[in-house]
Amino acid sequence: MEKLLYGVAYYDEYMPYDRLDKDVEMMKKAGINVVRIAESTWSTCEPQEGVFDFSHVERVMDAMEQAGISVIIGTPTYAIPTWMVKSYPDVLATTVNGRGIYGARQIMDITHPVYRYYAERVIRKLMECSAYRECVIGVQIDNETKYYGTAGKNVQEQFIKYLRNKFHDDPDALNAEFGLDYWSNRVNAWEDFPDVRGTINGSLGAEFEKFRRLKVEEFLGWQAEIVKEYLHDGQFITHNLDFEWRGYSYGVQPDVDHFRTARCLTVAGTDIYHPSQDKLTGAEIAFGGDMTRSLKRDNYLVLETEAQGFPGWTPYSGQLRLQAYSHIASGANSVMYWHWHSIHNSFETYWKGLLSHDFQENETYREACVVGNEFQKVGGHLVNLKKKNDTAVLVSNEALTALKWFGIEAVSGDNGKIMYNDVVRWVFDTLYQMNVECDFLFPESENIEDYKMVVVPALYAAPEELLRRLDRYVRGGGTLVTTFKTGFANENVKVSHEVQPHILRECMGYRYDQFTFPVDTGLQGEIAAADKSEKARVFMELLISEGAEALASYDHYNWSRYAAVTRNRCEKGYAYHIGCMTDAGFLKKVFLRALSDAGIKRETECEFPLIVRKGANDMGKTVRFYLNYSGVEQTGIPVCADGTDLFSEEEVKKGGKITVPAWGLRIMEE
Repeated sequence: MEKLLYGVAYYDEYMPYDRLDKDVEMMKKAGINVVRIAESTWSTCEPQEGVFDFSHVERVMDAMEQAGISVIIGTPTYAIPTWMVKSYPDVLATTVNGRGIYGARQIMDITHPVYRYYAERVIRKLMECSAYRECVIGVQIDNETKYYGTAGKNVQEQFIKYLRNKFHDDPDALNAEFGLDYWSNRVNAWEDFPDVRGTINGSLGAEFEKFRRLKVEEFLGWQAEIVKEYLHDGQFITHNLDFEWRGYSYGVQPDVDHFRTARCLTVAGTDIYHPSQDKLTGAEIAFGGDMTRSLKRDNYLVLETEAQGFPGWTPYSGQLRLQAYSHIASGANSVMYWHWHSIHNSFETYWKGLLSHDFQENETYREACVVGNEFQKVGGHLVNLKKKNDTAVLVSNEALTALKWFGIEAVSGDNGKIMYNDVVRWVFDTLYQMNVECDFLFPESENIEDYKMVVVPALYAAPEELLRRLDRYVRGGGTLVTTFKTGFANENVKVSHEVQPHILRECMGYRYDQFTFPVDTGLQGEIAAADKSEKARVFMELLISEGAEALASYDHYNWSRYAAVTRNRCEKGYAYHIGCMTDAGFLKKVFLRALSDAGIKRETECEFPLIVRKGANDMGKTVRFYLNYSGVEQTGIPVCADGTDLFSEEEVKKGGKITVPAWGLRIMEE
């Protein structure tokens, strides 16, 4: 990128009256230099089968081109028009709940040949009228794509073909690997294969989810190949990957394999939404940004984030600016809001944009003007920011899916479950608050050895080759930190019949054959608090040392002979294992010891709410962001290196002290 992109989604189709010229004027004032258009209005672009009307798209492109504002075109395929469902009702996805009913977006079967036929046609028509335009810098294919629970007849027929190929047309091999003899689930002939929606078998259910993730990958790759036919040099293909949703962007997306899907994109893109006001921590921005950056090990685009968002997310003064620079600090080359204006009816009426329903200037818009004009001034120092981290977190869709079937009970007897993403965010958020920047690794990543420390949360299901790679990583000098539920089953969710931990036993220096749930169980030992206030919160592996040092054991009259946290020196490296879930304070102490063994020196001893992130810019200079996620001014913050404040142009020497205002930031360039 030559500059930071600062933009909005813009829907001329939704406007109650013609105000395009006024909107362009207000965008220019705010420093907006890019808009996303077209991605959600198929029924406007093709009001009846074969009748096309791209007048809204064309008039917006005309206006933006004249104003010098770039355009990202979105293919409109994630919300299907009424005429298609009326003529071909079976394009609606059949899920575990039966055939869908028209109304919401993302309710179609993305594998259905009729849907694919019409989707390809509208994509081509849209590309013919837009891709050649000077203002169009790229195309976003579809929108937050998933498989939408599709499990109809044609999907299941494809799944059976997939299984026949995987098991070399041998149902006995399938039965043995998936354990289908249990409860007479055995399949003795492929034509007898049952409806997968009713399965109670975790291996079969997890494989079906994996197969449907592959369908998402194939679908987006198919769209990318169509779009490529129309693009010229310099135009990119992206997609707005999103995350598990818990009222905001939370964790690894269950229904899409981001790593595999990103292969068809020239630039990775993402949508990141998060709490604000007193709940703004920056953790979701860092998590989503770090993961998206890691997909292609390069800069990425934030295609959607909140301006006002839900009514309860209206930002405090300073927060919109803090959020924008937080995205850039993770290596984003853009900040784009969903959306420009708040719409006046339908489902997302109160998901508010930069402008409220009255289209007038407001506090959030005025702060956006500050951000946009700062991007114009200092963006050349921040675009294409490259990050080199020594720590990585390894995540896995297969482990996530497996733990949906076999969730971790919080306490024996209650119905609370701790899921995969709870463990992922436990480790990531603790590192984040310690100011230890991370990349993400995936089971197929080939660059594990690039990192001094790799953290592996709850890798419940993993192929043997991945476990062997982790073993080699430690022996070669790396520091590995694993948590409970790692390496227990293979990629088909078949539990190992060998002593746990499978393959990693010698490297980790412990074994275990039992586990339980913590009830009034504390932690004691070298790194535990002297007052015994720290507890085992969730799950307990009863670890037996086979050479590993016990950094902590269980403070319980029956479990005290078992280790809770171990550390083992294996050849050139170190292997840590955390056998239970603890509070963040105790986990921090484990990480401090592991970071020391890995030879990783933290950038600063400051911790949350003061977050420090860094990267190298196009000039080869290190840029550090000092981000204050609190309503209290942070004073006496030591500067990590000689530098110049990009905003005030004040020079500050290493060790000098700076003040960071409430919900504010400072940026220093070496």
